[in-house]
This record gives sequence, structure tokens and C-alpha cells, in this order.
Amino acid sequence: MAYVQIVNIRNMNELSSVLKIYHKDIPSFLLPFLKSKELERIDQVGMHCGMEYTSFPFYKDFKKYSRYEHSLGVALIVYHFTKNIKMTLSGLFHDIATPSFAHVIDFLKGDHDKQEATEEKTSLFIQRDQIIQDELVKLSLTTKDVDNYHLYPIADNDSPRLSADRLEYTLHNFYNYHFASLEEIKELYDDLTITFNEEGIEELAFKHIKLAKKFSLLTLKNSHVYVTDEDRYGMEYLARMLKKEISNGVIKEEDLYTTEKEVINKLLANSKSKSSWFDFTSLDKITREDKPSSALSFKISSKKRFIDPLVLNQGRISLLDEEVHKEISSFLEESFDYYLVRA
Repeated sequence: MAYVQIVNIRNMNELSSVLKIYHKDIPSFLLPFLKSKELERIDQVGMHCGMEYTSFPFYKDFKKYSRYEHSLGVALIVYHFTKNIKMTLSGLFHDIATPSFAHVIDFLKGDHDKQEATEEKTSLFIQRDQIIQDELVKLSLTTKDVDNYHLYPIADNDSPRLSADRLEYTLHNFYNYHFASLEEIKELYDDLTITFNEEGIEELAFKHIKLAKKFSLLTLKNSHVYVTDEDRYGMEYLARMLKKEISNGVIKEEDLYTTEKEVINKLLANSKSKSSWFDFTSLDKITREDKPSSALSFKISSKKRFIDPLVLNQGRISLLDEEVHKEISSFLEESFDYYLVRA
């Protein structure tokens, strides 16, 4: 069982291959924040919501991809396009309160469709980290200036628009899922600029329709991964298991805001929860059924993530290209009205 390792990034050479595309260097004002306890914690919280611990073939041999790397990537993208320190730090901190197994906790709280429950404690986590607070003072900033990236549309905006957050995990997963090479990812990234959208709000946009189309179709490949039967079942299975072990007193809800390694070690220290954990990690195949055949048969909805980017001076790609329009419509029409059970 592989655990992620603390990165302690200090320079560009220590960045993952994808992050090196986003900006030519790490701005000096960011470096002290990268050593903060709360950001280091999320270097041991993965982006794959616990699925990398299962035995599903798709997740085998994935490269490490943590919430720390994602957050730094978002910050680099925001800075690359805006040079705005406040917006950049908001991007850096947007996942600072993410619990272990990330959106599994949304499933645990019944937030399958919006998946926003993981953002509840952002301000608290920023406020309680002394390194972050000391560095904010040096920049004449406060927690309130950087604890809500939703205020800055280049960092975050409403789906299906393109923002730095959505762009980072999309490009990174093109690479993780082997959907695109680093060269292709760089070509897409280099074609982006900032424009004003239909509502007069700033938004990232592609300069060329050909690359906007390529990005959109690749994005939909990601979208299908995020809602596969395996992904939905695995997240629901893990959410129910964690909820049971909280009820049994094996772990506490606050333990979820430590690291995945710490949570797993607590589960492994108890014979019953150890067995439950290994049942989860042995998940390797899921089948559909019309009626529930056991207590482990679940009907599971999920948030459908997709992106409909702008093309500079032309509009949304879904209105410009019929193939993209059809593929988005088909994805949104997919039904989850069936039960899943491990095969």
C-alpha cells in the first residue's frame, strides 16, 4: 500500500512535469507558504478520492497527485494570467481544508451532486496556521482576503465555465489518465488567454477553435472517468465504511482532517475495521443490477463535471461545434438509475 510523501517544494525542479507547464518559476512570495503545516497536510490527501487504494485496474500505477500539487498548480495558473497576489493565494488555499479521501466525505454527508461539503473549514484552517498568518501580515493581507476563491472568477467560477481550478485538475488528469502527452497539454495551455464572457466577467478562453474543441472532447473523457460505476461505487463504499467506523468509535470525524496515512493506520489498528479496509482495497470489479441483491447494493448519483470553454471573440465551443454539443448532451443525459454491487 503506497502512501504519498511530503514534497516540501522549493524550486521548479521539484515540481511535477505538468506543473512546470503553468509558469516559468514559483513566485518568491509563494515559497514560505509552501512550508506551512496545513498545506503540507494536504500533500498526504490524494486527488483520486481514495480510489488509488482500490484494486480497480484503471487506477493501477497512477502517478502521485495530491491536493497540495493541485493547489500549487492552481496558484501558478492564476499568477501566470493575472499577476495578482491576493487571487493567487486564494487559489493556493482553496483546498486547504480538504479532508482525507476528499470528495468521499461529500458522499458521507449526502452531498453526491454538488460535492461542496469539503470547503466548509477553509477559513479556519488558514486562520490557525501560524506560518500562513505571519506571511499574510508581511503582504498586508488578512485571512478574509484569501479564504474564498469563489470571489475571483479566474480562480473559480460556475460550471461549466473554465477557471484555474477546473483547468488544473483537467490538464493534470489528461496526463494521469494517459489521454494527452505533456506536449499536447502545453499546446492547449499556451493557447489560453483572458477575455470577458457573456456576462462581462473575466474568464479564461482559447484563442483557436481547433484547440478549444480538442480540449473539450478530452475533458469529456475525464468527465466519464469521474462518474464511472467503479468510481461512484468505490466512493460510496468508502464513505459508508468511514461513517460506520466513526459510529463505532474507531475514528473520529476530526481524524478525517489529518492525513490519509493517519486515518488508514487507525483503521488498521482495529481488527474489525482492518478487515473492512482490506475489503475496500480489494474492490476490483463492479456489476449493475435492476434490484438490490444485498446490503452492499447501492444506487448512486454523482456530480457531472464538464467544461464548455469560450473561444476568443466567438463564443462557447458547444455553440460553435456540433460534435462537442452532441457529446456534452449525451454525457448529461446519462442515467444512474440502477444499482451497483461488487462482482
